[in-house]
Amino acid sequence: MTQSSGLTRRGVTLIELMITLVVFGIVVAGALQLLDSQGKAVRLGNQKLGALQQLQFSMSTLDNQIRIAGGGVVANQPFLVYAGTDVIAFNADYATNVANDPFAAYYDPDAPNGTVSAMKLADKRELTNTTFEYPLASFAPSPAETITFFFAPDTGTARTDDAILFRQVNADPPEVVARNIISNTGTPYFTYMRVVAPKDKAEYIDSVKTKDLPLMHSEPQHLSPKDVDAKALIDSVRAVRVTLTVTDGNTGAAEHRRTLTHLITMPNAGLVTDRSCGDEPQLSTTLQAVFVELTPGDTAIRLQWNPSVDELSGEKDVVRYVVWRKLQGAADWGDPYVSMPGGQDPYIWLDYGWEHGSTYLFRVAAQDCSPSYSPFVESSPVTVPVAVP
Repeated sequence: MTQSSGLTRRGVTLIELMITLVVFGIVVAGALQLLDSQGKAVRLGNQKLGALQQLQFSMSTLDNQIRIAGGGVVANQPFLVYAGTDVIAFNADYATNVANDPFAAYYDPDAPNGTVSAMKLADKRELTNTTFEYPLASFAPSPAETITFFFAPDTGTARTDDAILFRQVNADPPEVVARNIISNTGTPYFTYMRVVAPKDKAEYIDSVKTKDLPLMHSEPQHLSPKDVDAKALIDSVRAVRVTLTVTDGNTGAAEHRRTLTHLITMPNAGLVTDRSCGDEPQLSTTLQAVFVELTPGDTAIRLQWNPSVDELSGEKDVVRYVVWRKLQGAADWGDPYVSMPGGQDPYIWLDYGWEHGSTYLFRVAAQDCSPSYSPFVESSPVTVPVAVP
């Protein structure tokens, strides 16, 4: 006979189960609502951050490049080409594809040759978003290329106030700098400050009225006898004020915008090159190329040459020396290998970029401020010994 333990097992009633499910549903709904609100907050934060980053990058790019306008221009080449409310074009030696070029602002070994020097008259084109053709004269071989920034409507969105900031170098295709820029209403993207020099008063800075824009360097040669009065107004510009408004991409009440105004000065504006560049420089020297051991285990090809006669005498216009290198038997010299600024005597270059067992040829030329090359001076072949195991 089995005796009962005295304990009775009791199940969950339907009402209790329903109450539990309702409470669980309320908790889950609250958690989902919290997660959704947090997700929206994260997305909104990312959108705001993205807009702010676009704004900072756009302004930094404009400041970085407009600031060097006029750097590296040659005689009679204008520093500012076009100044409009949505387009600015200027000349500057911004990039080079020649290693150790001491004059360009940046070195880009992959930069196409057509984007690291001035356009020729034969390359004359209409500046994008304008009816102004440039150049009106040849300044080649000048190292200062023409850089254009312009705003254009973004046809890839449904908005009618969306714009894209583009950058273009010479006649290369424009590249996108930033999107989600709002077309300014009442405030131009670009406004300008100019120096005013009255005959009977001290110089002062004044703004250029929007109604007087665009300004264009319509006289082919900068500082020519005809580059005066209204034609010279663009030459008096010394700064540009940039006003940018960006959006996070939303519309209506959900949209967030950020506006930034920044004044960019042009410290190279108005500077006149006092060097005169006439005939091509002369380089009456020999180029020595020798494989040497500098210290135990440290070997190099040592190049040495003497200064051009036009560096310290004659026209005194030599600014740099350019070196080429090629393997013996190669069809052509290709692009320059390295450049060195003037001011040394003698010139010495140590080349470490060789391979054992190879034979190399070098050549050097002086370059003046036009910048023209002297006749090339070529070295004798130099062979790098085979590496000893």
